[in-house]
Amino acid sequence: MNTIRIGTRGSRLALAQAQMVADAIVANAGIPKDMVEIVPIQTTGDKVLDRPLAELGGKGLFTKEIETGLLDETLDCAVHSAKDLETILPSPLTLGAFMKRADVRDVFIGRGGLTLSELPEGATVGTASLRRQALVRRERPDLKVEVLRGNVQTRLSKLDAGVCDGTLLALAGLIRLDMVDVASEILSLDRFPPACAQGAIVVEIRRDDDRMIDILAKINDPETEHAVGAERGFLAALDGSCRTPIAGHATITGDRLDFAGLVATPDGLRIEEIEGNGAVADAAEIGYDLGHRLRARIGPYFFEG
Repeated sequence: MNTIRIGTRGSRLALAQAQMVADAIVANAGIPKDMVEIVPIQTTGDKVLDRPLAELGGKGLFTKEIETGLLDETLDCAVHSAKDLETILPSPLTLGAFMKRADVRDVFIGRGGLTLSELPEGATVGTASLRRQALVRRERPDLKVEVLRGNVQTRLSKLDAGVCDGTLLALAGLIRLDMVDVASEILSLDRFPPACAQGAIVVEIRRDDDRMIDILAKINDPETEHAVGAERGFLAALDGSCRTPIAGHATITGDRLDFAGLVATPDGLRIEEIEGNGAVADAAEIGYDLGHRLRARIGPYFFEG
């Protein structure tokens, strides 16, 4: 039996997520613990922190080097935060498993424990997410919003150092790091709808790797797979990237999938929303159709001010 080599980014959160996958493989697929190896890989997105992702090429900066390891077969699978993945994967690769999704909400962390509404006029909020930037501006147009990049610990250190007065993070990541207590408030979904695929961990593999396909089928969560499939379909129809403020959230009840999504101008002054539903089996098509309808509604000049 060959060792299963799991590629991941090297941050504490990424390593924790990779360990979750490794533990699931050991527990559910009959693979001995000493036959599963986690391989940390530094990506371009981790190295370059002084520029917005949109200027550097978008989400692929967090996955390119790891996907190279899959393609050259030095890795057997790769663990990603699903929201970091491009909507179109390299053709030899596919998603082999979706781990059970965690809480999709954002949190706000203010210096001194202040909430977003408690920040003084003119305070600075730092975030690299255009979605979060637009939603902060919608709620508090008096605030300054600046780019703040880095992993969880880096951003919290910058907050403590006074680089900004507040920042936003995904609740799921704090749960996995056992750090929920740093949050000043958990933001409701109506105020801050999540990024598409937020809170989900996915495992990427080669399409022709039958061994990994069989192993990962034993740890896959179908409900998360369908929900994330709808959200990634929504992104694909909108040509979603790090240049576009987009939110999307699919929920599943029995055989029914409900979807709510939005796009915003970067200044948060205009937000267009859409909702829809259908059969879970049609998840990806539902998301794509809603994205296509929203794209047609907003027109080609929506993001030009």
